[in-house]
Amino acid sequence: MIKLKKIEILKYKSFTTSQIVEIEDDLTVLVGMNESGKTSVLECLAKTNYFEVDSKFKFNQTLDYPRKEKKAIDKSGQDPTAIISTYELSDHIIKLIENKAGKDSWLGSKQITITSLYSGCQTIGGIKVDLDKFISHVSNNNLSNELAQNLKVIKTKKEFENLTENYPDEDLEIFSKYFSSSCNWSSFADQYIYNQIITPNLPKFIYYDEYYQLPSRIVLEDLISEGEEEISDELKTAKALLDLAEIDIEELIQSDDFEEYIAELEATEATISDTLFAFWSANKNLNIEFKIDKKLRKVKRNVSIHGYTQEVEDIQIAEHVLDIRVKNSKTRVSLPLQNRSKGFNWFFSFLVWFNKIQADNNSTYILLLDEPGLNLHATAQADLLNFLESLTDRYQIIYTTHSPFMVQADRLHRVRTVFSDSDTSIITESIQQKDPNTLFPLQAALGYDIAQNLFISKKNLLVEGVSDLMYLTQISEYLKSLGRIGLNDDITIVPSGGLDKVASFISLLRGSKLSIFCLLDSFTDQKAKSKLDRMISEKIIADKNIKFFHEFLENRLKADIEDIFSINEYLKLFNLSFKGQYPEIKETDLDSDIEGILSQINKVINKSRFNHYLPAKSFTMSTEYCGQLSKETLERFENIFKEINKQLK
Repeated sequence: MIKLKKIEILKYKSFTTSQIVEIEDDLTVLVGMNESGKTSVLECLAKTNYFEVDSKFKFNQTLDYPRKEKKAIDKSGQDPTAIISTYELSDHIIKLIENKAGKDSWLGSKQITITSLYSGCQTIGGIKVDLDKFISHVSNNNLSNELAQNLKVIKTKKEFENLTENYPDEDLEIFSKYFSSSCNWSSFADQYIYNQIITPNLPKFIYYDEYYQLPSRIVLEDLISEGEEEISDELKTAKALLDLAEIDIEELIQSDDFEEYIAELEATEATISDTLFAFWSANKNLNIEFKIDKKLRKVKRNVSIHGYTQEVEDIQIAEHVLDIRVKNSKTRVSLPLQNRSKGFNWFFSFLVWFNKIQADNNSTYILLLDEPGLNLHATAQADLLNFLESLTDRYQIIYTTHSPFMVQADRLHRVRTVFSDSDTSIITESIQQKDPNTLFPLQAALGYDIAQNLFISKKNLLVEGVSDLMYLTQISEYLKSLGRIGLNDDITIVPSGGLDKVASFISLLRGSKLSIFCLLDSFTDQKAKSKLDRMISEKIIADKNIKFFHEFLENRLKADIEDIFSINEYLKLFNLSFKGQYPEIKETDLDSDIEGILSQINKVINKSRFNHYLPAKSFTMSTEYCGQLSKETLERFENIFKEINKQLK
């Protein structure tokens, strides 16, 4: 499989400056206000490799290039770049390449780039095949060194034919298929591998928005009266429905009996409904009804009878109409599809459109959804999210929204915000304070999901998880009881749910003009670290407001909150919490060459990770533990609280 990893939009509609967007392997969510540029991102991406021929999804310099700069680019005569897409090749694709080109013949990295120009041309980067190994593999080492060297500089079919004339005694026919009439590549092998392996496996894009919803009445003649590129978006979905039912429209129009066609449509509807009602919890009493009818008209014409001209009327078929109705089996009331809820119509129509590619096992697709489920109730939007989540094992999905119910508060790392300033649209992984309107749906999503469990104050200490909160709260109270320094009462500890979510929490809390101090485990995830570094460079949070536990220990580059305790103190907690599950661990059992008590314990118990919450729970269940902590441990925690209080005055 080939995954889309990153896009860089250079010049497209409201995007006048380069904008880089990292794409998740599953769901990527573009959040922003109307007219911020969200739809333009999907359109631009779709035009790089749309799944079918559609003039709507071809670059048009007149319509798509930023208007302010259009005159200048027209006069220059240049073919401007719209977007650069970065894809990652899987090990399976690399293996396919080496099956064609020879073992260890792939010299490129796993990532390739496709630069899409307004003319429709594309330039490819990152394809690199070892030409010596390719020639050796194809010829089975049967070519002389001289001939192999001459073959390396050949690129086109014509040049290859000239070479064969110079070597009439050599059988070079096996290489004929690797050459084409023209080649702008560094080698014919690179071009062949791209055309034969990369291109067939490159994901295609399918776009869907509200304009593709099925109409209630479809004139079948309209589906064949024009080329498919000319019909409206809603009729494209209608045609998709008939294609799914394997109905020949022209054949249907010529028929006098429509029962067989209706049966095919209902069978198709039943298949789609199985998926629909697996995720549609609002009303399961609905079903689709189809009716095909002929609309007649009277036509007058003159005929000659016994030498006299007489006007007669003929009855002709004006058009064939497919009516789509939704019936409630409980109330027994049926209504035209478009008279039912817009949410139900959207969901059903989307499944029809989506089924165009669902049965295609020979290609991979990326779904681009513009404001999906906009008319759905909040609970139905949750159903839609569950449905989209179920597709991520086969498809990458990118969708736009400004609904808080289409943002999952526990997956904020998927969110990219889109907003417009005076000169350009901007896409970022962090939320800017100057853009409160873009921030709103994310804050609403966060509040909706965790408001009952989390209170956020004006001063917030952001930690990784609940166990950090439990240790810090308990020890702070104990130190205060001794007349020492604990956490100030006006500071709230906020667990983010993991290091990968820290950047998202900072953005949301900082965007509300709240004071934040981060106390974190040392980063092992470079992606999460780069996000945090970017937020510091963009001055979203000050460097002094981020501290790591290892900074409160001597000669340590990595530490978790558990390392603030002495080794024996934490082992006592661990052994009590996992008594009977693991053998008792002593300090002599630990590998001192490994940094961090958690990693040391993981090695002893042969686990990648154990439940850190249980020792924290044991710690809070008894006040005795705090009284048994060493002087050094209490001093380390006190120093932590002093630093937090200082920064959150």
